[in-house]
Amino acid sequence: MNQNTFAPLILSALAGVSGTAFATQYLTAEQAQQTIFPEATSFKPVNLQLSLEQMRQVEKLAGLPARSVAWRVAAAYKDDKLLGHVVFDEVIGKFELISYAVGLQADASIRQIEIMTYRESHGMEIKNANWRKQFAGKTASSNLAPGDGIANISGATLSCSHVTDGVRRIAAIAQIALLPAKK
Repeated sequence: MNQNTFAPLILSALAGVSGTAFATQYLTAEQAQQTIFPEATSFKPVNLQLSLEQMRQVEKLAGLPARSVAWRVAAAYKDDKLLGHVVFDEVIGKFELISYAVGLQADASIRQIEIMTYRESHGMEIKNANWRKQFAGKTASSNLAPGDGIANISGATLSCSHVTDGVRRIAAIAQIALLPAKK
């Protein structure tokens, strides 16, 4: 065989070894907002910047570091009435990022979560509606841990754990920084 015969074989072998070809985008940010708050007539960006004191409060309430000062948030309105907020975040699954959105009622309770992009080869079961429904109605003071209020999924253990941690962090941020009395 000559060199030209080996090149395609080597390239196809390298393509199989490098990079993940499992990324699936389920929803854009705009689609996630509309899915979580279908009755909303408008969404407005919220500039959420946590102070050092708020970051400490989030860590205490969530049992996790606040991780970031700036958060991507959209407020959902029906006409002039605030329905709640959508907070966008990413966590590591096993190796890759999972993008998700958390819908929060105006009282900071969780309305629903949506998986926006899943990049792992395993663990896509967290996209299942029954798993995601477990979060509805929970708050920062609820049991928000795999095996304690949230079921774990065999084969998706790290995805379950990391998304649940992220949701718990966002619930604490909502309690500390998004409730009207807290602003």
